Amino acid sequence: MIERIWSGKSWLYILLLPLSILYGLITAVRHLGYKTGLFRSWQAPIPVVIVGNLTAGGNGKTPVVIWLVESLTKEGYRVGVVSRGYGGKSEHYPLLLDDQTTTASAGDEPMLIWHRTKSPVAVAPKRSDAIKALLANNSLDVIITDDGLQHYALKRDYEIVVIDGQRRFGNGWWLPAGPMRERAGRLKSVNAQIVNGGSPKGNEVLMSLEGDIAVNLVSGKRCPVNQLQSVIAMAGIGHPPRFFNSLQSKGLNVIKTYAFSDHQPYDQQQLASLTNPNECLLMTEKDAVKCQSFAQANWWYLPVQAQLDEIGAKTILSEIKNIISNDKKTCL
Repeated sequence: MIERIWSGKSWLYILLLPLSILYGLITAVRHLGYKTGLFRSWQAPIPVVIVGNLTAGGNGKTPVVIWLVESLTKEGYRVGVVSRGYGGKSEHYPLLLDDQTTTASAGDEPMLIWHRTKSPVAVAPKRSDAIKALLANNSLDVIITDDGLQHYALKRDYEIVVIDGQRRFGNGWWLPAGPMRERAGRLKSVNAQIVNGGSPKGNEVLMSLEGDIAVNLVSGKRCPVNQLQSVIAMAGIGHPPRFFNSLQSKGLNVIKTYAFSDHQPYDQQQLASLTNPNECLLMTEKDAVKCQSFAQANWWYLPVQAQLDEIGAKTILSEIKNIISNDKKTCL
């Protein structure tokens, strides 16, 4: 129902407009407060790159973070990542991720980033605390924040907005009548716009999520995903249909699909009941990090990588590297 409301296919959004107007007013006042200096923003001692979005729901933001971390690391830069850690609850913050950290304490997205990149990752509701913890334990050149475009308490040197190329901005209204955290006019002030699928507009950089090799959660065995038989697909992400549609485009015979809410925790009994022993349960990598400890032999996940338009990718990386270089010169 919420997808129909946000997409403009249902008139019920009208009932939520008073709440949306209040949300928009609070957001605008808060933004103005930071912009005018009424509220104080913290400046990190090294460059900060924000990867965020204007809408609620999955846009492909985390794969972009992973792409950035891996790309900069390959070129010799020391990269740290901070996150709010949605879906996790720790006894203490800031939380520095390590081999003993669980998704229950850190959240699924930070754990996914840490597992994939092995770069330092810290979680805290107040992102400045997470950055301070990283810098106290690591020598870094740049910080990437997973989400946080609207976290104006943290100053930033470069902003990237990730846009869903299919859903884009829905009916254009603020939450809860629409999907918007901020209005589309905010795009005028960001440094780069990446569109996940669809057709890019203006100066948007086209991105696709590519992945054809499935990985078994128990054995680690890898095989082409289209070779899996009797597949039951599940996804607990911002927009599960994206995952299911991608499987169909790869020619999989998906018997049934199960969509869960974003950041939802799982237990063994819950997921084991979705399949018979002769069926494969196929999930996203974001789901896999939450159930690795109790996985069964017929459970698989599909890792994906962000593939960006070559010219756009080079431009973004070049601009960020220039910021890092200039920051180092200033410190000399």
